[in-house]
Amino acid sequence: MSGHTGQHGKAELIEGLLAENARLRRELDKALDRIRSLEEINAGLEARLADSERKSARQAAPFRRDKDKKVPTDKKKRPGRKKGHRGSSRKVPDHIDREVEVPLPCCPGCGGAVLDRVPLVQFIEEIPPIRPLVTRLVTWLAECPCCGPVQSTHPLKTSAGQGAAQVQLGPRALALATWLNKHLGLTMRKTCRVLAQSFGLSITPGGLSQAMDRVADKVEASYSKLVETLRTSDVVFADETSWYVGEPGWWLWVFTNQKSTAYVVDQSRGSQVVRDVLGDGFDGMLVTDCLATYDPIDYRKHKCIAHHLRAIAAARERPDTKDPRYLDRWKQFFKTVVHLNNLRDLLPLDDFAAKRQHLEGTCRQLLDELVTQPGDVAVQKRLLKQWPHLLGCLYEPAAEPTNNRSERQLRPAVIARKVSCGNKTTRGRRTWEILASLAATCQQNGDDFLDLLVPKLPLASPAG
Repeated sequence: MSGHTGQHGKAELIEGLLAENARLRRELDKALDRIRSLEEINAGLEARLADSERKSARQAAPFRRDKDKKVPTDKKKRPGRKKGHRGSSRKVPDHIDREVEVPLPCCPGCGGAVLDRVPLVQFIEEIPPIRPLVTRLVTWLAECPCCGPVQSTHPLKTSAGQGAAQVQLGPRALALATWLNKHLGLTMRKTCRVLAQSFGLSITPGGLSQAMDRVADKVEASYSKLVETLRTSDVVFADETSWYVGEPGWWLWVFTNQKSTAYVVDQSRGSQVVRDVLGDGFDGMLVTDCLATYDPIDYRKHKCIAHHLRAIAAARERPDTKDPRYLDRWKQFFKTVVHLNNLRDLLPLDDFAAKRQHLEGTCRQLLDELVTQPGDVAVQKRLLKQWPHLLGCLYEPAAEPTNNRSERQLRPAVIARKVSCGNKTTRGRRTWEILASLAATCQQNGDDFLDLLVPKLPLASPAG
């Protein structure tokens, strides 16, 4: 019996060891799979890091497009406009200042007679040499026994200064300098060089800066009216970027739509800036990116679809995204939203509303779907947070699917920031806000910025 018991015990021991061995093998296989997965992720991250380091070491790194994003040579569009397009050329001038005719009475080679003469007409537009128009303006200052000091004035009078302030730039020269500096982005020094070299007008950068401060004071009411126009508009596109006012830590905000643009420079990147500009009673739709600053604001809102698509593309490129089908469905969903928005004017209202409702149902299904991949989870959380504002553009005809409009209006300011590093003083900041806003708005509406400024610049105070 003892031998039999011993054999039985050995069999149980061997069976237990075999089971333990099988369990350890399963755990080892899982661990090896996990190690291989982490090695793949690590290899991908190392490759991206190495690529990033190579790019940062190259001078053209910020401006070069990644190879995987380049359009293949065989798929590149032909330069220029499409075949069969309507030709374009410079317009014939609406006036002629002088005429020059070169006759051809005979052949210039042999001196013989010529036949079938046909005129060849050209128009040459040229800038004539410019000499400043200088006006010597004499006004009088006197003492009235009843009223005290009195003086005469004239619409061209821009300053009462004498001595160092005796020579002033006229309204049109000041307006041109303002346009060059605040809209075209020339620095103060380059603006002064243009005035001196092209128009014979001499002024220092400091003097021009002070003159523009005075220009801003005279058109500040127009800027306030511009902000009021935005407050009563159907839609406003907003965005922000870093700025300098003598030092970093400031923010440049843009509030724009199809007809108006207002810039605001503030030390805050908080939601209160938006409320201060648009007011608590703003009834239009605010189109922005997904910055948390805009979340507490109780306006009708739409979130930029282009930003959503970039987030989806980034999640799809993650090494741990093995199955991209969920992300691809979101991508197709947003493309459908853009397509439906483009068809707004072509569809009957009932048909448009039905398609919009169908998209809302699709969106809700995608948000409720159970996902486990980290990239899928991140995208779902992002869109779930902005769920009430994903289809805003389908409810407001004046809105657009993206906030590209505000980003385009920020671009010239970003270029100016790179050139001049923003503003040096808070006074310069205010001047930039006012003048850059009015110049951008004039361009949007096809108006001449100089025509806006010139009538507002002379002192034009009543005599006596």
